[in-house]
Amino acid sequence: MKYVLLVYNAPGAFDALPESERTALMAEFDAFNKELTESGRFVGGAALADPATGRTVRVRDNVPATTDGPFAEAKEQLAGYYVVDCETIDQATEIAAKDPASRLWAIEVRPVMDEAGMEM
Repeated sequence: MKYVLLVYNAPGAFDALPESERTALMAEFDAFNKELTESGRFVGGAALADPATGRTVRVRDNVPATTDGPFAEAKEQLAGYYVVDCETIDQATEIAAKDPASRLWAIEVRPVMDEAGMEM
């Protein structure tokens, strides 16, 4: 089954770290990504641009309304994601706990619905 690991952080939080911490953290991310890829569980993923660069679209009564980001009134915003292939949510949670970002920010683990939508 596939799970999405949604990584949340406060915009600018990474840049606010001292350069030595950012360098060390990037080395940890490289090692984590290599291990995840070599395990065969990595399906895909990407870092996302700053929330201020995006838009939210809502259609109400057939009228689209577009709002510039950020989208939520929250300190932490969606920063990126991984898609992993695991047998259980516990395995996906273990992977999320190994991500260096989990020590600084939050990672939400959610099943990816299959075509039948049986996960609902």
